[in-house]
Amino acid sequence: MPTYEYYCTDCNFEFEEFQSIASEPIQICPKCNGNVKRKISGGTGLIFKGSGFYITDYKNKKSTANKPAEKPNPKDKPKIKAS
Repeated sequence: MPTYEYYCTDCNFEFEEFQSIASEPIQICPKCNGNVKRKISGGTGLIFKGSGFYITDYKNKKSTANKPAEKPNPKDKPKIKAS
């Protein structure tokens, strides 16, 4: 069940209410009995709780097996000594 945020238009009291989606919105302020409006919020994203979730679990894993071999730099050629 989601938690909804409300605010009173008369006394500016803000509160949260844990309600079913099918429940009617609250219309009366619990503090002053004034008019209440429900806030629009974006909600929360996906939350992982508990052990076993790591930041590296969902990284893009690129295979190094399909990578082409690096070409040697001509400046890095070993110098041959003449005898």
